[in-house]
Amino acid sequence: MTNIVLFGPPGAGKGTQADIIKDKYNLIHISTGDVFRFNIKNETELGKKAKSYIDKGALVPDEVTIDMLAKEVDKHLSKASGFIFDGFPRTEAQADALDALLHEKNTQVNAMIALEVDDEVLVERLLERGKTSGRADDADEDVIRNRIKVYYEETAILKNYYQTQDKFYRIDGVGSIEEITSRISEVINKL
Repeated sequence: MTNIVLFGPPGAGKGTQADIIKDKYNLIHISTGDVFRFNIKNETELGKKAKSYIDKGALVPDEVTIDMLAKEVDKHLSKASGFIFDGFPRTEAQADALDALLHEKNTQVNAMIALEVDDEVLVERLLERGKTSGRADDADEDVIRNRIKVYYEETAILKNYYQTQDKFYRIDGVGSIEEITSRISEVINKL
């Protein structure tokens, strides 16, 4: 199995790239954001909990996210050539939990691919996306800046987690979609 953690601040292009890479390499894309949005839209108990955090630009608690992820992995494991984890892990506790979960399935994270984009470009991208996405967290510049700040304070530390395992790969997240896909593919092809 090839298992990729696709990493980057909000607006870096993770969802766009994950959609392309999953098809190219026959991987299952697990986006915690998509799963949260589905639950929020359908007003499930998980959705209500997640919404209270997301609306403030904060992270959803680990235990909720980890349980949800385990169910998603189990649902697709028999048909998967691997997974792209988009929006997960976001903390060292989540990274440890992901390692333990994959170890139980006799596999592991092969690479963390980090899309790096300047903050002002991120804000511009998210405000533009907010015009069509219907997502409240993409329409308010203060919430966007807080999401980016939370990313740097609470999640960027995972760079060190994966660097110590020699699994961290930095990718320039600016350019055409095709250029960025090509940079990501270079990494995956070497795994």
